[in-house]
Parts: sequence; C-alpha cells; structure tokens
Amino acid sequence: MATTPLNPLDDPAADPFEIARRAADDIARLTGVAQHDIALTLGSGWGKAADLIGETIATIDAPEVTGFSKPALEGHVGTLRSIRTPSGTHVLVIGARTHYYEGHGTRRVVHSVRTAAATGARTMVLTNGAGGIKEHWKPGTPVLISDHINLTADSPLEGATFIDLTDLYSTRLRDLARTVDASLDEGVYCQFRGPQYETPAEVQMAKIIGGHIVGMSTALEAIAARQAGMEVLGFSLITNLAAGISPTPLSHAEVIEAGRAAEPVISDLLARVIGQL
Repeated sequence: MATTPLNPLDDPAADPFEIARRAADDIARLTGVAQHDIALTLGSGWGKAADLIGETIATIDAPEVTGFSKPALEGHVGTLRSIRTPSGTHVLVIGARTHYYEGHGTRRVVHSVRTAAATGARTMVLTNGAGGIKEHWKPGTPVLISDHINLTADSPLEGATFIDLTDLYSTRLRDLARTVDASLDEGVYCQFRGPQYETPAEVQMAKIIGGHIVGMSTALEAIAARQAGMEVLGFSLITNLAAGISPTPLSHAEVIEAGRAAEPVISDLLARVIGQL
C-alpha cells in the first residue's frame, strides 16, 4: 500500500508552486494578514532584527504551515512572524530555513521563498552567517552579497526553465543599504553543499574563481526568488575567517558565538534597512 509523504514536497508528482500557494493561504489564515510586502530570512546571528522591525502581528510555529518543518540547525528560531513596520509595510520573517545539506532536496530548501512570493512579497532579503576570505573582515562584520557562485551542483529550477541572473542581487537595494551604512563592503558568496566546513584548498579555489564569502545557504534561495519575480537583497555576517585564512580551526560553536556577539549591531542595521525598503 502506498504511503502519503510526511511532507507534501517529498512527492515528486506534486506541484511545488501549488504547495507554496497552500502555505501562503495558511499564513494568511493564521496571521490575519492577507498580503505581505517584504520577506526576510534570518540566518545565524540575525535573529534579533525581527524584534526591531516593527509590531509583531502574529508568530506561527513553522510546522503549522504546509510544507514547513522544524529547523535542524541551532541558531534558527523555527517560526514565521508577521510584522507591521511603522510605515504600514507587512514583513514576513522566516526563521525556519531548510539547508541543502539536510538532504531533503531543493524543493524544500526554497519552499520558504516560494511561499513568501505567494503571500505577495516582492522583495526577498536573505541573510546568513558565513566564512570570510578577505583577511580584513573581522568576525562580526556584515557584508552585502553582490553575486554568488553556486557550488552545490544543483538548482531549484526544474525542466527547461531559463532565468536571467545578471542582476540577481539588486544593485538598487545594495545602494539603498549603503544609505543606511555607507561603510558596508560587499563580496561574492559561494554556496558549498556542506555540512562539513570547507577545506583550505576549497577556500583557495573559491578565492581563485572570484569568491569572497563561503557558506552553505542562500544561493539556491536567491535563484528561486528571482524565478518568482522578486527583488533580492543579500547580507552575510562574517562569523569567522574561512579555513586556511583563519589561524585557528573552525567550529560551529565559534559561528554561534560570533553571531551572538554581533547580533545587537547587525540587527539594528538590518531593521533600519528594512525600514527603507
């Protein structure tokens, strides 16, 4: 006897966009907000920004929404929040991120982005904690993502779906972010498959091919956001220098601690940027 997949996105015959529409309907019902304008995915170190953006209208445990599950990673809060900014903009804050290395497939990795688009959001803000290749980036430095290199050997696009990624990380939004903090640097993000940290040789490879930031998220989500017609702004928190650049071994505890130390400053920065969108 056939069994029903625990998550509808695990059914290869299912339409992921229809599941995203169902998820968006769940969010509208549970929050009482018919449409959101901006979506924000909070990576490691960015969590407190949600408290500074505006008034929380509703908080939902992620598994209450079709296609979502509890995050596997410490540092992610496992909820969806609907927030109204002082200007009346509705922001969907995603604390439930599925990482590629969890092995659930790209549909589940980008489900939050497709759901955000289905709620009406036209701007997608993606944040992460990552390793830095530029030696002058100290732990706790926020950096704008100017472009990415997808090293997962995978894509959220299915079939003959051709999407232009020329200005994937919006120049307009990066310029706007610099009106809030003119000192913001930027760099090219390299998404590796994970979950292991990159080797020194892999970091040098990323540097040679034009990368400045290494991590395990964001690129696949950004592609899905562009497919959905959203404008994308990306931020990395440099939680550590990458392997071979750093004089000390890497650890997840170090990443979490760097995020906690930087959280008040970068959360305030992010909230001010959101206020300008």
